[in-house]
Amino acid sequence: MAINVQTAIEIISNLTLDLNFEIVPIENATSRICAEEIFATSFLPKFNNSAMDGYAIIYEDKNNELKIIDTIFAGDNNDKLLEKDSCIKIMTGAKIPENSTAIIPKEDVEELNDNKIKILKNVKEFQHIRYIGEDIKQNELLINVGDEINFSKITLLASQGISYIKVYKKPKIVVFASGEELKLHYEKVESFQIYNSNTPTFIARTKELGCEVTFIGQAKDSIEAIKELINNSLDANLIITSGGVSVGDADFTKEAFNALDFETLFDGIDVKPGKPTVFGKIKNTYILNLPGNPLASALIFEMFGKILIQKLLGEKNIYPNYILGKLKESFFTKKGKTTLIPGFFDGEYFEVSQKRSPGMVSVLNSCNSMICIDNEVEKLEKDSLIKILPINWKFFSDIKKDFLTHE
Repeated sequence: MAINVQTAIEIISNLTLDLNFEIVPIENATSRICAEEIFATSFLPKFNNSAMDGYAIIYEDKNNELKIIDTIFAGDNNDKLLEKDSCIKIMTGAKIPENSTAIIPKEDVEELNDNKIKILKNVKEFQHIRYIGEDIKQNELLINVGDEINFSKITLLASQGISYIKVYKKPKIVVFASGEELKLHYEKVESFQIYNSNTPTFIARTKELGCEVTFIGQAKDSIEAIKELINNSLDANLIITSGGVSVGDADFTKEAFNALDFETLFDGIDVKPGKPTVFGKIKNTYILNLPGNPLASALIFEMFGKILIQKLLGEKNIYPNYILGKLKESFFTKKGKTTLIPGFFDGEYFEVSQKRSPGMVSVLNSCNSMICIDNEVEKLEKDSLIKILPINWKFFSDIKKDFLTHE
């Protein structure tokens, strides 16, 4: 029995997974998911330092002529203290004298002939001083379990002298094709045959999302052939295939699953397009069997498959997130079933794709997002506020949200 969209997402998001990890250099950690809490090992800055090239002074001496008594460069270990009516020439990033209470930029002083300076502008106490720990406190939590490592997190890690981190291993995904009526793109096709676009799509998309992907071939239309492919893939985290789960006489995939003690988590989603979607597991390997129609399978993967991938990656943000935008033109639909509508979002308006039959492929190249319309909606007015779900980039939240567009 088909379940609604929210229940399908709930089933996937509530999966309990036992994920493995590995330790990698931070330079190789980009786009990986952190598997540990990482805390600051030291304060940043580690010491009070100058934010400008200029002169370190005692604030109370600001109106006096000041004698230059030393110079401190960045990296110097200089503990010299300021004296009454003195200053120290200092460079950006250099450790300031312990009793300095202001830095005067070099362009704000007049250099006098007797190795003295005169301050030309108003001075604020503590100006241009970067104090110990004002950026990062020692033992402060920097990166949490489930955070994706990006360039800014690499910056944090490097600033703390952290060279290696623990990340979750990339999910192992296996993709296989079924259906002798379909030919792979490198095979010869007869006039009555078509190319299989779904399998390359799944391979490319899961690679884009950060998975290790293996294509293990195309099964002949027999239960035994499909069972063999499945048995050879049970070391994977996830098997993705399409077709073979509707009511056709020659649909063997579902029978092959059941012959291998397939545990069904859901069988059908009350959504258009894409109702004949099956999700379950054999032993410790999850199986996502998507519809055979290319657009339907792609949209279902974007709506549900990406959540599953987020879980397998170890991401903490797994719930669909949306951007509020306006509908470019009025749109009519039938009540009674939640509907996925592809389109193009330009940053302000969402334009519904005119070509969106479940069997089409060209729309995937021209759309960058979709909307999920509630089953009670019959019409959406032009300029109405809608919830746009991105396709071309990952946009998830750790908070469960209502992503359905309502009237």
